[in-house]
Amino acid sequence: NWANEIGADPEQPDAPPIATEFVGTSIASGGDGVARPRYLDALLAENPFVKFHNEERGYVRCEITPQAWRTDFRTVPYITRRGAPLQTRASFLVESGRPGLNRIAG
Repeated sequence: NWANEIGADPEQPDAPPIATEFVGTSIASGGDGVARPRYLDALLAENPFVKFHNEERGYVRCEITPQAWRTDFRTVPYITRRGAPLQTRASFLVESGRPGLNRIAG
């Protein structure tokens, strides 16, 4: 799972975003995932455009209106046995005309 802000110039990480990107993980391939990968701190430090990342399995739910785009990363802590609780790991809002990410939950 990824939530990224895309800038016009990758060499200028402080430049305002011109787009947003949401990427979902696989639902089951790769086995159980993890909420916080060991390398997360380094990944975030080296890639300031990455605003969220985890490796839990699940899906991305999007609600789109003329005013905003809301994304919820819905995940489970395991897939190798029955009964995994579904949770919203993180939620973001992108307002119309403003490409930056606003984290609203998680």
